[in-house]
Amino acid sequence: MNDEKIKKFNNIPLSVLDLSPINEGSDAMLSFKNSVELAQHTERWGFHRYWLAEHHNMPGIGSSATSVLIGHIAGATQKIRVGSGGIMLPNHAPLVIAEQFGTLESIYPGRIDLGLGRAPGSDQATAYALRRTLHSSGEDFPEQLDELRAYFEPDRTARVRAFPGEGLEIPIWLLGSSGFSAQLAAQEGLPFSFASHFAPAYTLPALQLYHQHFRPSKMLQQPYSMLGINVIAAETDEEAKFLATSQQQQFLSLTRGMPTQLKPPISNIDELWSPYERASVERTLDSRSTMVGSPETVKRKLESFIQETKADELIINSQIYDQQARLRSYEIVAKMME
Repeated sequence: MNDEKIKKFNNIPLSVLDLSPINEGSDAMLSFKNSVELAQHTERWGFHRYWLAEHHNMPGIGSSATSVLIGHIAGATQKIRVGSGGIMLPNHAPLVIAEQFGTLESIYPGRIDLGLGRAPGSDQATAYALRRTLHSSGEDFPEQLDELRAYFEPDRTARVRAFPGEGLEIPIWLLGSSGFSAQLAAQEGLPFSFASHFAPAYTLPALQLYHQHFRPSKMLQQPYSMLGINVIAAETDEEAKFLATSQQQQFLSLTRGMPTQLKPPISNIDELWSPYERASVERTLDSRSTMVGSPETVKRKLESFIQETKADELIINSQIYDQQARLRSYEIVAKMME
């Protein structure tokens, strides 16, 4: 899991989580162009992997057809690992995911990651539209995982086989925002990525479960955890706090049950939310895992987070409205790795 050629911060790799945000007044076409630009820059700057997340029925998130977009990003880059953060397995037949990622791995060998989650990545109505049934509610996720992994085994004799896919060694990660996936990843000896960027209160308990119950596997001899964080870095704390109001508005819209496109930053967000709404957003975007500020501020917060969690890798989400400001935020973090 550790590649010495990858630049590191405090001895751990840093990676990118992209939701391909669709800005207010813009469209998915520009969103995908921006994602390609970000992937190409972060590859040059030494980030380890570039993951895209499956969400549905979200007007501000363009990465719903995650496998398609992974191929688009991999084709526009040279060496950075590209993968899913993650594919919501209950939304799909395991055979389809095996074939899709078998195809991706065959086109871009040695560069594809398959991160899996058990949440729908949507509301119940959308989950039904995706699955045509709500029978798969995530409870059978372990069985789905077993079925998916079996499709990658070499020389299967089963009646149904995955071509391409069979015999390919594609790293499988489990993603989670609670203890369920932490325990399952530990039992299966798989790497684990936790959504600290929106479930900060459960980060340490989930990591404890993962490390306590980890069983070595053919894929992984020691536990390996990657934690999601939000980083919005700018030249000054004030500028970064201004940029961060776009993400705050995004989570405010989710709190209200009315998701929107990513809105431009505003000077006074207190005019928008009630005390209850503010408290809810701030619990989600906890300052320990949402790092907003100048290079000095972000560096200090990164160091503190790494020391507290003992993470093996961090994956950074930066929901910033302006593309140049988003690139600059990642560039600031990249300079910390030098």
